[in-house]
Amino acid sequence: MASMNEKDYYAILGVDKSASKDDIRRAFQQKARKLHPDVNKAPDAEERFKEVSEAYAVLSDDDKRRRYDAMRSGASFGYGAGAPPQDPRTYGGDVWGSPFGWGFPFDGFGGRAGRTVRSRSYNPKAGADVIYEVELDQEAAREGCTRGVTYQRYVSCDACAGQGSVHREHAETCPTCGGTGHMSVDLTGLFGIGMFEMECPECEGTGKVVIDPCPTCGGSGRVLSASEVVVTIPAHAHDGDEVRVSGMGNAGTNGSEAGDFVCRVSVAGERVTPRQQFGFSTLGFALPFILLGLIFNDLASMAGIIVVLLLLGSWFAFREGVRHPKRWWQQGSRAMAGGATNAIFFALLFEWMQGCVSMGYSGYTGR
Repeated sequence: MASMNEKDYYAILGVDKSASKDDIRRAFQQKARKLHPDVNKAPDAEERFKEVSEAYAVLSDDDKRRRYDAMRSGASFGYGAGAPPQDPRTYGGDVWGSPFGWGFPFDGFGGRAGRTVRSRSYNPKAGADVIYEVELDQEAAREGCTRGVTYQRYVSCDACAGQGSVHREHAETCPTCGGTGHMSVDLTGLFGIGMFEMECPECEGTGKVVIDPCPTCGGSGRVLSASEVVVTIPAHAHDGDEVRVSGMGNAGTNGSEAGDFVCRVSVAGERVTPRQQFGFSTLGFALPFILLGLIFNDLASMAGIIVVLLLLGSWFAFREGVRHPKRWWQQGSRAMAGGATNAIFFALLFEWMQGCVSMGYSGYTGR
């Protein structure tokens, strides 16, 4: 048998050297289904199954693939001079679409978003909430209003009723990993790291698979669709308030419950800006110095710090005036309390240093 150093893992999986992670995963899944010892009774089936598992364990890992390619080409194993150039198709990672078309790697509820390829993984998880922010002026927030929103979200697949399979109602134990969700591959001969445990690519770590993945949703049980919702924002709403519409968020995978549509109210007049928040925090930072100065009758020594903090904080916090709604003042007070909490240690340290200086001066002068 050829040693690991001599094996062509690309040929074993039947993929090109520039194959992406998705290509490698699909190739392994196809071969694993055919060669699994529980399915294939040929004498060499088990050995060939271990071989394709070994190939996938190396080629699906960016670092192991780089070292394998370097070893095959005789290049350096390091990252410096002589290292093979990185291929963006294999080093960039998987990027999947989100319900809003952004290139985020995950969709917010544990699964990969936008799964368009057929997948046997049975991975039921509750859907994520859809967050929508509506900007209101103070009058609209005070009187209340109604907003119609059109947005994109994942909905339950009609073709398979959200289950992921058209013809089979229940998932089955993954034949590749036997339901464990992971596989152990011996890479001692290649990298000297012994047994290597990896997530099973057939079930993606769940231990369950959909027998007949739905061609419409790819086995996830949900598809991307446009939806509409009417949200009624009650009177006397404030910045940060939320209105929930149950079940109008993203549908869960493989029949799991959907999330909610969450309309988050934003009222600019009640919102403390980052600059104003910095001002309130600075004002709060001055409070412990003032308090300790009064307690130890040492306000004069702290006057310089206190004046600078009060002037700077007032400039940032009240540059636009002091006529603001009650909610604005509440947010500012919280920021001030946070600044005061952060300053306690520094105020105590400053007072201690002042005490040490005073004691040293007294000892030096004999007074």
